[in-house]
Amino acid sequence: MKVLEKSFYSKASMYSFFVVMILFFSMWIGTGQFTKVDYMLFGYMVASFIFFIGMTVRITAWTMRPATHEIIKRSIQNMKNRNRQKRNTKAIAKTLFDNIILQKYIFKRGIYRGIQHWLIAWGCIGSLAITFGLTFGWMHFRLVDATTYQMVVFGIPSISMHPDGLLASLVFEGLNITATMLLIGVIMAIVRRIKNHDLQVTQRPEFDLLPLYILLAMTATGLFLTISYKLLGGWMHPQLQLLHQITTVLFLVYFPFGKLFHLPIRPMAISVPMNYQEEPGVDTKKCLGCGELYSNDDQIADVQTILGKQAFDFQTKDGHQLSDYCTGCRRKIRVMSQLNMNSPLGEAAGPVQTNNGIHLPGFGRGRSEAFYDNRVKEERK
Repeated sequence: MKVLEKSFYSKASMYSFFVVMILFFSMWIGTGQFTKVDYMLFGYMVASFIFFIGMTVRITAWTMRPATHEIIKRSIQNMKNRNRQKRNTKAIAKTLFDNIILQKYIFKRGIYRGIQHWLIAWGCIGSLAITFGLTFGWMHFRLVDATTYQMVVFGIPSISMHPDGLLASLVFEGLNITATMLLIGVIMAIVRRIKNHDLQVTQRPEFDLLPLYILLAMTATGLFLTISYKLLGGWMHPQLQLLHQITTVLFLVYFPFGKLFHLPIRPMAISVPMNYQEEPGVDTKKCLGCGELYSNDDQIADVQTILGKQAFDFQTKDGHQLSDYCTGCRRKIRVMSQLNMNSPLGEAAGPVQTNNGIHLPGFGRGRSEAFYDNRVKEERK
C-alpha cells in the first residue's frame, strides 16, 4: 500500500480513486453495461459521486487524527483477540441496537429530542439508500406481465410483486415515507431551536440551522412532487422536479462537509464498550499513588500514545506518566508542583503539606503610625 500511495498526491486522493472505481464498476454491473441508465437522474448521479468523494476525503482525514487512529488500531487488535470474541460480539450487537437502531443515548436527553433525532437519522439513511440505489442503477423495476412487477438488484431478478399489493406500495412509496419522516423530524428540530433560549445562545446559524433548512427544502419539494402528480394532475411538475433536483444536489454536496457528517461515523461508538469497558480482574488499571482501580489498561495506554504523538509531555519526575495516577492523586501532584515541592506525589494517603518555606515580604511587618494618621484623616473628610 505504501508503494501504491506514492502514485497519488495523498492517501485521500488514493482512496477517492478506489471509491470512484468501485462505484463506476458497480454501476456498470447494475445498469447492464450502461444500457439501462436513467438520464433523468444525471444530476443526482454527479452529486452522488461528489458525495462519496467528499466522504472519502473527510473520513480519511478523520482516521489520520492521532486519537481516531489509535482507537481504530485498538479495535482491530482486540477483534483479532480470540479471548475477547464474546465481549466484542456483545459490545457490537448492543451498541448497534441501542445507539444506532434505537438511539437510546438521545432519548436519555428527552423524549422530544429522541423522536426528532430518530426521525431525521433514519429518514436520511432511508432516503440516501433509495437515492443511491436508483441513481447508480443498483436496482430497478421491470414489468414481467400485466399484474407483476419485479425488482432487479445488480442485474439479478429478485422480489416479484403485484402493482396494487402492500409490498409494492411500500417499495414504490419508500422515498415518500422517508421524506415524511424527515419532514416531521426537521420541523421538530427547527421549532426546538427557535423556542429554546439556551440553544439560541450557543447555536451557530451557519452550522446548526443551515443543514435543517437544506433538509426542509429537499423534503418539501420532494413531497410536493408527489402531491403534484397524484392530486393536482401534474401541476408545475417540471418546475418542481427541477427545484427538487437542485435542493437534493445541494444536500448531497453539503453532507460530507457540514454537521451531518457525524451520521456515518457514529458506528465508531462500538469501540468504547469493546475496548474501554472495565472488567474487574481482566483489564483494570491501578493507580500508582493510592493503588485504587481507576481506569482501563487499554484506555490509559492509548491516552499515553496519543499524547506522545501530539508532543504533550506529562511525565513526572519519577519517570511515570501523569495518566498513571487517578484523578485524586493527579490533584495532589498538581498542588505539590505549584507549591514547589520536590516529591512528585509525596504520601498518597497522607495530608498535603502546604508550607513550602516561601514567605512574601511585607505581611509580617508592623505598619507605621503615619499609615493610621492618614487613614483617620481620610475618614474625617
